[in-house]
Amino acid sequence: MLTLILGLGNIGKKYDHTRHNLGFEVVDRVVEKIGAKHQRPRANYEWWRGNVEDKEIILAKPTTFMNCSGDAAQELLERLGITPTEMLVIVDDFNLPLGAVRFRKSGSDGGHNGLTSIIESVGTQEFPRLRLGIGAPSGRGEVIDYVLSRFTRPEKPIVEKMLAIAAEGVIFAVQHRLELAMSKFNSNPALSDLA
Repeated sequence: MLTLILGLGNIGKKYDHTRHNLGFEVVDRVVEKIGAKHQRPRANYEWWRGNVEDKEIILAKPTTFMNCSGDAAQELLERLGITPTEMLVIVDDFNLPLGAVRFRKSGSDGGHNGLTSIIESVGTQEFPRLRLGIGAPSGRGEVIDYVLSRFTRPEKPIVEKMLAIAAEGVIFAVQHRLELAMSKFNSNPALSDLA
């Protein structure tokens, strides 16, 4: 059962709408969709309380910058008295094609510094995550610049559709089991129906 939705990103205007901030954008959309209420910010995160049907959920964004996301995750798990398996982490993924939406029950960090930090802080890889495809940089040395870049004009319709699907998927995953969300959403739906 999912209780905590944690979207990863970097705080500050210079990072708004970059590839690395998709986790923040999905949280914003879910907050708006369910009318979640903003709570008093904590040192390591900003957070909201909301309900999906009759289930209360917490949505949060670390304010620690990406590489220290684990500080916020650990604090939230302890504060809420829940296990990592009840936390869904939303991240960008350059190993997936642009527009791909993938729920997973667990797994490695896949080269994502935010996931690395969370795994180190909570002491396990056994937590669900929603990975959003941003496409691969042209060269391995360009990863940092690439993930901190903004989407190009041709990419924006695909990203918009991916974010809408991801927000719908998060709400579905809270309502149903993660396995059902995986079978319903794991594909590259953002590319279908785009003329």
